[in-house]
Amino acid sequence: MPQDDILTIDEVAKYLRVSERTVYDWAQKGEIPSGKIGTVWRFKKAELERWVNERLSTSKLVPQGGNIHLESILSPDRVIFLNFSAKRDALLALVDNISASPQVKNRQELAQEILMREDLMSTAIGRGIAIPHIRLSSITDLVVSVGISQTDIVDFQALDDEPVRLLIMIAAASSQHAYYLQTLSFFSTRLKNHDIRNALLAAKTPQEVYGILTGK
Repeated sequence: MPQDDILTIDEVAKYLRVSERTVYDWAQKGEIPSGKIGTVWRFKKAELERWVNERLSTSKLVPQGGNIHLESILSPDRVIFLNFSAKRDALLALVDNISASPQVKNRQELAQEILMREDLMSTAIGRGIAIPHIRLSSITDLVVSVGISQTDIVDFQALDDEPVRLLIMIAAASSQHAYYLQTLSFFSTRLKNHDIRNALLAAKTPQEVYGILTGK
């Protein structure tokens, strides 16, 4: 197996934005797919990715309570139409869009961290959807940018090997762990609706996309 298919506790902690101690405890309790090489915990990238996606789908990682108010985290000007076949280009276009919001104070840091996370593990969750996401101290409040791709983005390496057409970028403050996970779960669940996905792909304007997602 290629070395980059095996992750360390430190790499898993950075990806999930939790402490190394939390990852260690999950591994000890058998709550996260892992194995030991000697006395050192190691994690298979594909198994961890599947574990994360399953829990986003079923909200097992998401604290109960609280609601997602889309109108406070998304606006029509945070919706863009993309025409790139490479994920890096699409991600940077979304970074530029979301960085225009006052909540994002450091565009360069955001771009670097988003690309680094994507290199560590794909944020494509299947069905043509990717949800790139990050928490940073330079972000003051959670904000979302939506990308509708006119072209198949073929290098996201989704679990189902489907090219990505719908992208939801979530940027949150470091302190917003619960709300961040709730927002991830909300979009993951909502976009699994076949009719909503088709409507988004057929939309012609940012206002139309905004209306489909907010129900307005």
